[in-house]
Amino acid sequence: MNNSFFNRLLATDNGTAALALRVPVGIIFAAHGAQKLFGLFGGYGLEGTGQFFSSMGLNPGYLMALLAGSAEFFGGLALVFGLLVRPAAAALAFTMLIAIFSVHISKGLFLDKGGYEYALALFAASLSLLFSGAGRFSVDRLITGDR
Repeated sequence: MNNSFFNRLLATDNGTAALALRVPVGIIFAAHGAQKLFGLFGGYGLEGTGQFFSSMGLNPGYLMALLAGSAEFFGGLALVFGLLVRPAAAALAFTMLIAIFSVHISKGLFLDKGGYEYALALFAASLSLLFSGAGRFSVDRLITGDR
């Protein structure tokens, strides 16, 4: 792999604002992924989530649950540690778009009706991190050696 491409992929600004965004958003994503993958925190695990996805027309449900759960869990961990933040944020933003348009859009904006406001907020946070990178306090910054 071209070292220049790798450095651009990990490039980030020198600010600390990304830290304030990526850690709590990463925790939220990792927890939601753990629900889907492992049944933790009141989740249904892969089987139950796969059945739910199938009932919504996301087939094959098990595979879609595995993909969504993996993107959320591992992408969330990547955000928390500041490792490969741009690719993780891209995967998470895509996952939230799928959630918005396949599950929530027909229910309107507001969360109390099952709407898309929460998924939209997570999409916006992911998009912000995709553009900004991980920030000063991140593994990405350590890898690239930027000072």
